Amino acid sequence: MTGDAMPSNKRPAAILTDIEGTTTPIAFVRDTLFPFARARLAGFVRDNGKEAAVSTALDAARAEMEKPDAALESVIDALIGWIDADRKAPPLKTLQGMIWEAGYRDGSLTAPVYDDAAAALTRWHADGIRLAVYSSGSIAAQKLLFGHSSHGDLTGLFEGWFDLETGSKLAPGSYRLIADRLGLGTGDILFLSDHPGELDAAREAGLRTIRSDRGDPPPAPVGDHVTVTSFAGIAFD
Repeated sequence: MTGDAMPSNKRPAAILTDIEGTTTPIAFVRDTLFPFARARLAGFVRDNGKEAAVSTALDAARAEMEKPDAALESVIDALIGWIDADRKAPPLKTLQGMIWEAGYRDGSLTAPVYDDAAAALTRWHADGIRLAVYSSGSIAAQKLLFGHSSHGDLTGLFEGWFDLETGSKLAPGSYRLIADRLGLGTGDILFLSDHPGELDAAREAGLRTIRSDRGDPPPAPVGDHVTVTSFAGIAFD
């Protein structure tokens, strides 16, 4: 570990974890999930646009476009553009989650979870540490990923699920809100992520932080966060 700006070995009451680049390879999201959803998005919304959940997501996309009367094909074009731009728009995440659900359920998709992450999460849960997820992917997508992982169904390990409906992962207030919803002080929570900006926001809110370095280039200067290359390197008193 490096850059131990806050005590890293104190046992937290809860661990909040990111997914992409932290528990799961970035390549799975970038090279498998996103193309899978992109290829199926137009057909999915055309076929299912009258279903309540899909219709609500499409209306939210129109609001994001600031075009409440946009035709369906215009919305589809916007959604595909957001995928290509990696725009973390909540209605897009909702629709992607619906498409991924079909893929997980028919066996087209299995989510790789790092061996060390699965082992550590299982151990921490058994030790009574509360676990929660905070990801830019929708809560439905989070549950599908952990429910159809390379280590089986891991959803039972987690008691909290948080996505962009909670707020931006770069905003300290989002982490304060998560702590409030978990009924904990911010200092009782350890946040794991590969993203320095998220870690900075979490630390500003009072959370302890550890950066997961899985070998992918960081999206920003890494700062002085404690850094591990494997969850096996995280130990508590």
